[in-house]
Amino acid sequence: MRTSVKLGAYALGLVVVFGATAGAGRVFGPEEKPAPPPAHTEAHAEPAAESAAAHVPGGLQVAQDGYRLTLITTSLTTGDAQPFRFRVLGPDGEPVTAYTTNHDKDLHLIVVRRDLSGFQHVHPTLGTDGTWSIPLAVDTPGQYRVFADFQPAARDEGLTLGVDVPAPGDYQPRPLPVPARTAEVDGYTVTLAGDLTAGASAQLTLSVSRDGQPVVPEPYLGASGHLVALRDGDLAYLHVHPTDEKSLSFAAEVPSAGVYRLYLDFKHDGKVRTAEFTATTSGVVVPQPQATEPAHDADGHTHD
Repeated sequence: MRTSVKLGAYALGLVVVFGATAGAGRVFGPEEKPAPPPAHTEAHAEPAAESAAAHVPGGLQVAQDGYRLTLITTSLTTGDAQPFRFRVLGPDGEPVTAYTTNHDKDLHLIVVRRDLSGFQHVHPTLGTDGTWSIPLAVDTPGQYRVFADFQPAARDEGLTLGVDVPAPGDYQPRPLPVPARTAEVDGYTVTLAGDLTAGASAQLTLSVSRDGQPVVPEPYLGASGHLVALRDGDLAYLHVHPTDEKSLSFAAEVPSAGVYRLYLDFKHDGKVRTAEFTATTSGVVVPQPQATEPAHDADGHTHD
């Protein structure tokens, strides 16, 4: 065979092999660049993040929706009451000075030690510069959680922001009292009926008696009483709403199974008192306290 014929046959063979290879590529999938991601991936992710944030219980955050709780006083005292001052900053970074009144007050301040003892529900005074102030002292040293429960006039809904504040000294934590249906405070017996249910609203009804006789609480902050619920472990602040203004019945919804501390403020003979309960959702057991210290003292709480 002549050289030119051999070269032509070789070239033809290369063309056939190349064509077969290209065809195989089409059968098993062409080499293509990955398709670009959707143009609005980030925009679609934002509502999910906002939805998750909307379900965070109150009091776990120092800032929410552009509002921030800012302390001026950075520690608490166990001696004589000292001015405790703070501000709520708005989305513009300026102190909020206009609030919507809820339960007769523009802002409710809750103070409680991290072991859920030393509960106080007080109402500071707002200055013209947006500074809230109130004389405040705590009974024992420790780390405290301070909750500001309020509704800015610019919002349709309220907020609860929280921050830790230390009370310097020798901190001796107290064990959480075991669940009970009754609580004693200043000679009054308060009885709790109803059980918490994780993820659903439950009705809690409380009744007050003294010396075996029923007591009708006096109106306090526009209702017969006020109930605060805090989750053991992280102190999530849970909204508990009275079913009406003339009874001590409340609709309580807790987001998870666990242990909660309930604080009922009621007024009688011109004085506000606090009855405290440990409550659990179904199936949760609270260990018996190992320490020999007395249970949380229900007397001597500050109200204003």
